[in-house]
Amino acid sequence: MVKDISVSEMMMKRLDDLLAGILMTIVSGVFLILSFVLSLRGIVLAVDPAWASVVISGIPLLYLAIWRVIFNQGISKISSALLISIAMIAAIAIGDLFAAGEVAFIMAIGAILEDKTTERARRGLEKLIRIVPQTARRIRNGKEEIVAPESIAVGDMIRVLPGESIPVDGVIVSGNTSVDQSVLTGESLPVDKNPGDELYSGTINLYGSVDMKAERVGKDSSLEQLIRLVDEADRNKAPIQRIADRWASWLVPAALLIAIAAYFITGDIVRAVTVLVVFCPCALVLATPTAIMAAIGQATKNGVIIKSGEALEKMGKTNVIAFDKTGTLTYGKPVVSDIILSDGTEERFALSMAASAEKRSSHPLASALVAYAEEKGVELQDPSAFSMEAGRGIDAEVSGHSILCGNMRMMAEHGIYAENAEDGIRRLSSQGKAVMIVAIDGKASLIAAFSDQIRSGAREMLSSLHGIGVRTVLLTGDNPEAAEYIASELGLKDIHSGLLPSQKVDIIGEIQKSGESVAMIGDGVNDAPALKSADTGIAMGAIGSDIAIEAADIALMGDDLGKIPYLKRLSNAAVNTIRLSISLSLCINAVAVTLSILGLLTPTTGALVHNVGSVFVVMLAALLYDRKF
Repeated sequence: MVKDISVSEMMMKRLDDLLAGILMTIVSGVFLILSFVLSLRGIVLAVDPAWASVVISGIPLLYLAIWRVIFNQGISKISSALLISIAMIAAIAIGDLFAAGEVAFIMAIGAILEDKTTERARRGLEKLIRIVPQTARRIRNGKEEIVAPESIAVGDMIRVLPGESIPVDGVIVSGNTSVDQSVLTGESLPVDKNPGDELYSGTINLYGSVDMKAERVGKDSSLEQLIRLVDEADRNKAPIQRIADRWASWLVPAALLIAIAAYFITGDIVRAVTVLVVFCPCALVLATPTAIMAAIGQATKNGVIIKSGEALEKMGKTNVIAFDKTGTLTYGKPVVSDIILSDGTEERFALSMAASAEKRSSHPLASALVAYAEEKGVELQDPSAFSMEAGRGIDAEVSGHSILCGNMRMMAEHGIYAENAEDGIRRLSSQGKAVMIVAIDGKASLIAAFSDQIRSGAREMLSSLHGIGVRTVLLTGDNPEAAEYIASELGLKDIHSGLLPSQKVDIIGEIQKSGESVAMIGDGVNDAPALKSADTGIAMGAIGSDIAIEAADIALMGDDLGKIPYLKRLSNAAVNTIRLSISLSLCINAVAVTLSILGLLTPTTGALVHNVGSVFVVMLAALLYDRKF
């Protein structure tokens, strides 16, 4: 018996999906028009074509109304579908098939429009899971063995070679290296790691080989926590509820009471049915999806992909926008920001020696220095000798000159000190810039500083947001000095630095608890939990990671920050248009109910009033598509 019921339900669901589809809805509309044309010409057929509209568009409507009455809880049992089903059945009862088919058809159009605006991809979690390392090198009794990361226990010794992903969280026991931590922190520069420093799962070991002791494994590791945050944020974000259904809790009782009162006062059943027909919130149902479709269409024309109507509505209510720094407000690539000469060496010579020595290095700072020298037109040579000290710098020989390029620790180990440039080094370090010291023949000759470059248009974008009353916040995994420096350049006051993904989520949660609506803008995997947790997530599309784009509600395909104020204005206009459309549709309904009670409208003319109101709402919403923002 249970099997028979489940098969019946499955068949009913398939029939419902077929009838509610675009093709069958078009067929329903054709039969409805045919019925109207025939009635105008006074032609009567054995079977009114409107019956086709009633069956095609009415069955899904009736199915939805009954399903909600049976399975929904509390007041949510009463929906706009229930009210329109009652009106449809009442119109059939008095023989007005056109009115019955018309209200069902309009609801079918509204459902299709809403479905088209709320479809969204949710594949981000699957892509995040693919980052999880598949193997690890465990050291036992002095021997190396390849194992699955799940088999690693706390305290195990793990070896990580250059280019490999770090399988678990732990601490370096021996070896030096540089690690790309952007997957977790979004930091634009690799982080030098030495014995005693922490390593995080999912990050990439770039250069040196290290042995580490496992401390957090399995579901306690940083990457697994990141996956869990994205999953939880995704499951906890409730879908938008139809505006018409929010009103249905009082629309249905009100419509029934007024219809009953009209019947007892006038003794005319036609007037009572007309009240039910004109009370149906068809224009109300169309108000939201049509405005959203028009706004999403305009945004798409301008290189902004909005994945759902919910995202557009929430963006319109946003009053706080939180920004990631690296790759969002900045380009995420280090560039040479300062050059200081330490011992009177001629700048072009010192730059030539340093850039020539760094030609064979794959470190991002080396690439930035070489690019800077080439931009300055400095002639570069091939080093005759080259070696790298992971986590420290390089040792090379160029044209007979001994060249050392690296950090202060490396220079101190070689007995080299830049006394003349110490103040400059401290100043540059306090700004969060990476500092490279270049020693030529045993003397500190040049100091190069590197910083992330502020994205073009970032200042203007922030100023524009402030001008329309939006508060801006910086959430970054970078160190406090780098964050403060970039924030001061951009005019940002609210700064949170040194954050892990979970801490970004916490800060967003605190802002939301204060009653404010938050949008988060980011580009990296580490931003995915924050993008999900925010009321609206916005990803920098062209350079953003696939995971960030999938996690977000909106993607800027051209990475043009100037689109953010545009998006906010467009969203505001969409929300205001929806509110105006709802107000107008309610006014039209009120007038139509009054005319119905007075007997000035019949079910058929009342259904036509619905068409007029619905068309008006659609036209009002369509204006969004071509409006300039």
